[in-house]
Amino acid sequence: MSATIAVIGLGNAGLPLAAVIAENEIEVLGVDIDPVRCQRINRGENPIPQETGLDELIRRHGGKSLVACADYQEARSCQVFIVIVPLFVDHMFNPDYRILESAFRSIGRILKPGDLVILETTVPPGTTERLVKPWLEEESGMELGQFHLAYSPERIMTGYSISRLREFPKVVGGLDEDSGLLAYQVYSRFIPHLSLVSSARVAEFIKVMEGCYRDVNIGLANELFKIAGDLGVDFFEARNFANHQYCHVHLPSTGVGGHCIPVYPWFLIREMERLERFDHARLLRTAREINDQMAEHWAGQILLQCMRLDRPLAQVRICVRGITYRSGVKEFHHSRNLALVRLLMDKGLQVYAWDELMSREEVEAKGLNWLPPQEADLVFDTSTLKMEMPGGGA
Repeated sequence: MSATIAVIGLGNAGLPLAAVIAENEIEVLGVDIDPVRCQRINRGENPIPQETGLDELIRRHGGKSLVACADYQEARSCQVFIVIVPLFVDHMFNPDYRILESAFRSIGRILKPGDLVILETTVPPGTTERLVKPWLEEESGMELGQFHLAYSPERIMTGYSISRLREFPKVVGGLDEDSGLLAYQVYSRFIPHLSLVSSARVAEFIKVMEGCYRDVNIGLANELFKIAGDLGVDFFEARNFANHQYCHVHLPSTGVGGHCIPVYPWFLIREMERLERFDHARLLRTAREINDQMAEHWAGQILLQCMRLDRPLAQVRICVRGITYRSGVKEFHHSRNLALVRLLMDKGLQVYAWDELMSREEVEAKGLNWLPPQEADLVFDTSTLKMEMPGGGA
């Protein structure tokens, strides 16, 4: 295959990107460590069925203009390498760079003069310069300038990745001016709304900034929601009239889950700790605490509602409706809904889980009890934050 672009990592972000590149009549080679996943893609089978529009693109291009493989050596002839592999964090939210380092060192061993490498994974600002550049230089034996290096954060949402790539603004920044310009030219071939920023570090900060904005806004909404309840105010009515072109209060929730928003603020919090600028991240830390504590808040509200029922507390069947981290997405990364169920179980309550995306066997495989909502005494819907008593009012 004569592909000039290689996409490294064919997960929830990388595969939609590779498919959109192929849809723009550009041959692309996808590299992923999972050979079974690669085989499915080459057969035209979509391994991410919840991703709207991806079925058609994989069926059309899989094994043709989009070829997947598990060997970096197959990408030796490519001139552009777009890296979008996971960056996990430990229990203290410190980044674990091992997967990222392995990917870049593998690229470094096949890198040629004039090649362009672009990182899309969301990372702490400064990562491209401090870590990625040395990895590539050590493995390739070249210095920046002999090869090009840039950063362009993915700005997608699981389930809507194809439309986001086609419609949402994207930024790119180089480690030097030539790298930025070259990366801009490459992305312009398949990204319609693109902006070149002054540096890779600015581009890195833009993506983390977005996650922090949402986390803080959700934290504000959660705090206002609790205050409204204390004051006897309908939060949703108030929010409806408070929001206008100059104000956008987000919706309250059981907390914040997923791969992104509960993680990105910690990149900046930990960096400020390293620099001993502890007072510079107080708002970010407070928002994290507020959002993580919402599971405890809702556990308390559910317990109060149970105590209003005319039966012993231990006999009340509680059903939590919706346990994935977000409605419509069958994933559980940092799911506060799942945390809520386990918190109620720890309190010794008779709690069950139900999710429209999951079978009984899948729910029970997570160590939870399954029950249809209509058979429960009290149902808490995590998407609407409403409690109902089937057949007994609300």
